[in-house]
Amino acid sequence: MLPFRLIDRVKFIVERQLVKGAGFQLLVVGLFIALISLIGGLLVIMPAADEFEDAGSAIWWAFLRLTDPGYLGDDVGTWQRIVSTLLTISGYVVFMGTLVAILTRWLIAKMAELERGLTPVTLKNHLVVLGWTAQTPPLVAELFGSTGRMRRFLEKHDTQKLRLVVLAEEAGAGQLHELRNEPGVGDRSREVILRSGSPIQPEALQRVACLDAAAVIVPSHGHGAGSFVTPDVETVKALLSIAAQARDFGSSLPFVVAEIQDMRKLPVIQRAYPGSVEVVAGDATISRLMVQNVLHPHLSEVYNELLTAGEGNEIFVRGGETAEGLTVSELAAQRPQAIVLGLLHPTDSQRWRIDMPAPANAVIHREDRVVLLAREYEHTGNDSKAEPLAMFERAEPSAVVAAQGRAHRVLVLGWNRRVPSLAAEFASYPGRQFHLDLVSVIPLAERERELRRHGVELAGVNGRLLEADYMIEDDLRKLDPATYDTVMLLSSDRIGSDEEADARAMVGYLQLEDILSESVRRPQVILELSDPDNRQLLYGHQSEMLISPMILSHVLAQVALRRELRVVLDELFTVNGAEFQFRDPNDYPLPASTNFQVLEKIVAARGEVALGLYRARPDDRGRHIMMNPPRRQYLDIQEHDRLLVMCRT
Repeated sequence: MLPFRLIDRVKFIVERQLVKGAGFQLLVVGLFIALISLIGGLLVIMPAADEFEDAGSAIWWAFLRLTDPGYLGDDVGTWQRIVSTLLTISGYVVFMGTLVAILTRWLIAKMAELERGLTPVTLKNHLVVLGWTAQTPPLVAELFGSTGRMRRFLEKHDTQKLRLVVLAEEAGAGQLHELRNEPGVGDRSREVILRSGSPIQPEALQRVACLDAAAVIVPSHGHGAGSFVTPDVETVKALLSIAAQARDFGSSLPFVVAEIQDMRKLPVIQRAYPGSVEVVAGDATISRLMVQNVLHPHLSEVYNELLTAGEGNEIFVRGGETAEGLTVSELAAQRPQAIVLGLLHPTDSQRWRIDMPAPANAVIHREDRVVLLAREYEHTGNDSKAEPLAMFERAEPSAVVAAQGRAHRVLVLGWNRRVPSLAAEFASYPGRQFHLDLVSVIPLAERERELRRHGVELAGVNGRLLEADYMIEDDLRKLDPATYDTVMLLSSDRIGSDEEADARAMVGYLQLEDILSESVRRPQVILELSDPDNRQLLYGHQSEMLISPMILSHVLAQVALRRELRVVLDELFTVNGAEFQFRDPNDYPLPASTNFQVLEKIVAARGEVALGLYRARPDDRGRHIMMNPPRRQYLDIQEHDRLLVMCRT
């Protein structure tokens, strides 16, 4: 047994050297080359000692035959040729084969390590996105598409080019492929720098140079049901790590835009991060949009235009220095391609007082911010070539009292983490009555526990928890969806992927359509999707669609570039603030033939802001909304068309 134990010991020692890396592997190969050269030199010198001056010359002769087969023809004598041939064969195996294999493996390993994105970036004033989620590709598209706003952002931070760094758990070709296929990114995906790591790892935050960034965006990550590490916990941990690194290095803190799911964690965020931070309530934002869409059907098309990348209008915020000394009416006359929505006034507590809609005679000061609606950022600036509009007066904005009527019945099919905030948002409208039926296959006890954890009482919305599977036709028919005013289908976050969750929601929607087609009465149908790639699959159907990641990506990206936008969006999409509504044209003294400029003046007389029209019949692209049309364009208002206005609630 001793020889075998000795052989095993030698093999073990060799193995421990080989696993230490390419340097030690080359050392082992060098020792083998030296050993083979020594043996070859001794073998050839024994019968032909007179042909070599000494043993060193023989060993050198063996080394040359081992490393270069070209010497093989110079040998004389049978024994010398035999030894030379053996050395040459050994050279092919050991010197060339093993050496090339080690160097190739080392090079491949180094390339793989570099591709993993573990090298720290050496950038300043760049943008950092901490985490890869379904929101990341559309978020990148938003940043690339915001040309005017991005230009101002880069000028503010004294840099010439957008440099975007994205931190993903495992950065690789898969993420680049997703970015390349995202509309609005395409070939610009090569400009995105991917780095591997988790936002809760301090070394990963150093890898993306958070402390040197102009802005850091922290989207919310999804976690499975029952996970003790919630997305908000990850966000707080990431902010704590950034703050700790800033203290250690004596550096200033970057501006952070963080998405959280539970707004009750806002004080925790503010304690965790002493720097400039804007918090976007992801779940609450989507819930607000859904509830407002219930109150004002067809608003989803307005949201999809304002809050997603692509053609159409956006909300812009300009500094007061661009219109200092002008009144709101004078500014509106000088911006013929934009609509002035209101003003933001600074307060002593470093917050903003919102004035939307703003009185026509309100004077704009340098420290104010002007909120405008326009198609391009350039349209919000002064254009000396544009013909100014006639000024008009806007009456003092008055709150609109919602008409009291019967309770609005809402059927919610499916369950995700947003359901508690959705129920809370319904309850935040005390002047309205709702009957909310929440349907899911998740056990009642588990859903009740989740609602209690969020402090939601269903009694405030006459809510019921029902256990059924809307994918089963009999269960869906028993719910009698045609008797409801609104039916919502939610994309689940408890299924393996966004694609699978959306597939279930879309199949459920098609099944719902079959049932509703048998009824005379049709309720409003709102479909929520999680994967932006599915936005075209149900094109032309009758539901109103909200794609949560695209909307939240837009909000995060735009707030990162202009932080005052968060205040504006909170005002527009929260109860007791300014609100988008549809109005009957017959309620206004409109002439038989009117253009948008005349409409704007008539609507302003009621203290409201005219934004456009909702056409009862869609255009060639299937769109009903016509926002911010040219002022002198005749509108040709038809029966069942509606005016889109902004007013106080």
